[in-house]
Amino acid sequence: MNRIAVTFNSGSSSLKIGAFSIGAGDTQLLARGAVTTDGQTRFRYGAGEAIHEINLSTATEIDPALIADILSRLLPQGSQPAVIGHRIVHGGLRFTGPALLDSDTQALIEELVPLAPLHIPAALKVIRAVRMTCPEVPQTASFDTAFHTSQSSLATRLAIPRAMHEAGIRRYGFHAISYKSVSGKLKKFAPDLGSGRVVCAHLGSGASLCGMVDGVSIDTSMGFSALDGIPMATRPGSIDAGVLIHLLRNEFHDTDKLEDFLYHKCGLLGVSGVSGDVRVLVEDFHPAAREALDLFCYRIAGEIGRLAVSLGGVDAIVFTAGIGENQPEVRKGVAHHLAWMGLALGETANKSNATIISGRDSAIAAFVIPTDEEQVIADEALAIVSRHRL
Repeated sequence: MNRIAVTFNSGSSSLKIGAFSIGAGDTQLLARGAVTTDGQTRFRYGAGEAIHEINLSTATEIDPALIADILSRLLPQGSQPAVIGHRIVHGGLRFTGPALLDSDTQALIEELVPLAPLHIPAALKVIRAVRMTCPEVPQTASFDTAFHTSQSSLATRLAIPRAMHEAGIRRYGFHAISYKSVSGKLKKFAPDLGSGRVVCAHLGSGASLCGMVDGVSIDTSMGFSALDGIPMATRPGSIDAGVLIHLLRNEFHDTDKLEDFLYHKCGLLGVSGVSGDVRVLVEDFHPAAREALDLFCYRIAGEIGRLAVSLGGVDAIVFTAGIGENQPEVRKGVAHHLAWMGLALGETANKSNATIISGRDSAIAAFVIPTDEEQVIADEALAIVSRHRL
C-alpha cells in the first residue's frame, strides 16, 4: 500500500486538507478536502469531479473524533498517514524553514501566539487533535513567513527604536507558502522569466504581493501582521497609525473590539457596505460596490509600483489565489493603472483565465498561475521526515 502524506492548512475559521501519495522523493495528489464550521461542520472532499459534501456534526470545534472522521473519508480504506504536515501562519524570528513538530517545536510555536492570535491557536488545536488521533505519526510544520526571511534589513525594518526591531517588532510578510508554490511553477513554465524580477499578487480574502528575484523574496506588502498592505475582503490594509489611536480614544476603548473591527468589518466589505466577496461586487452596480473594486485595483497597482523600486524593475507579474486566478475584472483594473509601465493584457486571454494573459505588445509578461499550498506543505513534510529518517 502507498505511503500517504496528509496536510492540514488551518485558517482562523477554515481548514483545508490534502492527501498525497509518497513516491520516490516526491508527492502526488490523491484528494483534497475543506472543513467549514459555521454553526454546523461541513466537509467537502474528493478528487477530480468526484466531489462529496456532507455535514459531519453540529460541533464547531476541531477535536480528535472529527479528525478521525475526516481521515477515514479522505484516505483510501484501511490506510494511515505516514506523515502529517501543517501550515503555521507565523514563524517569528525562530523558524526560517519547515520543522519537525516535536514537543520543543510546539512549545516555541505556542510562544508565537501573540504575533498571530487569530491563526496560531486554530493551528495548534488541529495539531493536538491530530496527535491524539494518530499518536505515532510524525507531524511537521511549514511556516507562512519562512519564504520572506531572505529579505534585507531595509525591507524588514520599521522606523521604530532598534531594540524593538531586535525584539521582533518588524515586517515579516505572509502567504510565503503560496509564493513558494507559484515561484516553483513559474520557473518550470517560463525559466527565463522565473529567474528574473517577478511580482506575484496573491489575491484572496486575505491578499498580499511579493517581489522576487530568481525566486527569492526581496520585499512584500504585508508587514508585522496580516492586516498590512493592500485592502482585503474585510481587512483595511495599510492604515495610518493615527487612525488607530483615534479609534481607540473615541470609538472602541478596547483593543479586542478594535482588532475585531480591523479583521472583520473593513476592506471591501467596509467600503462597499455590501460584501467583501469580489464575486458579489462585480455583479453589483451600486456606486459603493464599484468604488470598493476600484480602490482594490488602485492599491494593488500602487503596491506593484513600490515593489518595482525594490526589484529594480519588473519582468513579469503573476496573479494567483481565488481572486487572482478567477476574476478578469480585477486583473483588467490593475493593468489599467500600470499601462505606464508597459503592461497590456490580451482581452480574450484575460477573460478566459488563460495561463499567459499579457498581450503581444506588453513590455511585461503577465500570468495566471494557480497556487497549491497543500502541495508545498506535503513536499516539505516529506523532506523533513526523510532528513530525520522517520
